[in-house]
Amino acid sequence: MHEVREFSLPNVGPGPDPFTLDALDADVAFVVLLFQRDYYCTNCRSQVQAVADRIDDFRARDATPVSILPESVERADAWQERYELPYPLLADPDADVSDAYDQPVRFGFLGRFSDFLGRMPEVVILDRRVDPPSIAYVHQGRSTFDRPSVDDLLGELDALREA
Repeated sequence: MHEVREFSLPNVGPGPDPFTLDALDADVAFVVLLFQRDYYCTNCRSQVQAVADRIDDFRARDATPVSILPESVERADAWQERYELPYPLLADPDADVSDAYDQPVRFGFLGRFSDFLGRMPEVVILDRRVDPPSIAYVHQGRSTFDRPSVDDLLGELDALREA
């Protein structure tokens, strides 16, 4: 994966619906794509809450987090009702966008058949300061626990801003 993939997904959180990168405000320099495993993933739920708790830190860095859940709109909406995320929460029911951004999947066919078994977390930071936008950072998890902390992500954003 070397180029930013355009996409349009239903958004049950704040922001444009359907969500597209072009629909974001021009002052958003960075988009932090948080690819989740599935609806039931407790580590994913912890991650979206931790990011929500630090939303002002992301905004201070001209960054917008976007969580992408490989589930139906109804399941994504249930997350939004529970967590009231202050950033976009996208439903990717066929995992098309997750696959386009090379979200890791373990266990071959079985892993592709069941997101719960196979899909691993991924974070991709897009840099919109350049035209066309570029992929500035990727973290592909090797387990459900393997994901960068909020402080790690903010550090990456700080380094990108200084570059």
